[in-house]
Amino acid sequence: MKFGFDIDDTLINLRGYAFTIYNKKLNKNLAMDIFEALKTVEIHEPFGLTNAEGKEMWNTLREEIYFSDCPPYPDAVETLQELKEQGHEIYYITARPGEHGERTMNWMKKQGFPVDGDKFYCGMKDHEKVKIIEELGLDFYFDDKPGVLDTLSSGSLRVVVRDQSYNRHLQGERLSHWKEIKTFLSSK
Repeated sequence: MKFGFDIDDTLINLRGYAFTIYNKKLNKNLAMDIFEALKTVEIHEPFGLTNAEGKEMWNTLREEIYFSDCPPYPDAVETLQELKEQGHEIYYITARPGEHGERTMNWMKKQGFPVDGDKFYCGMKDHEKVKIIEELGLDFYFDDKPGVLDTLSSGSLRVVVRDQSYNRHLQGERLSHWKEIKTFLSSK
């Protein structure tokens, strides 16, 4: 089978990691329960930042957020390694800026994710991401972002929502922990 995965906030806890960086940089001590209650993808509001200030802060810290110690979600690496060992094809489709593509791919490999360069797509807008997902003829696709998930509508593609506080309004199959993937495979 062909499996497609978004990276940020699907396989790795990018926003949670960024939240801890914001706390340090802004000399704050906001609790993680504040983060876990956010109804938006953006994390700047609890820090009292405007949209413009939040965007500027994210862009200023992007290098540290993307390429330092951001943790994969528990069992994400092992789950994808297992899928690969079972003979499944693993695709990564991320809207991260294209100039970060090669470094992101290398960072993912360093974390232990099974990455084949010809199955790694980076640097597209959400509507382009949807087009790539549909053209690949995937069996499963996992993502967290409502803007992408809302637009996927292929009869054979099983879209799975990686559970986040900002996407709980979405209908459909939902994954809260990577060990749950066996449930999806057994019901295929």
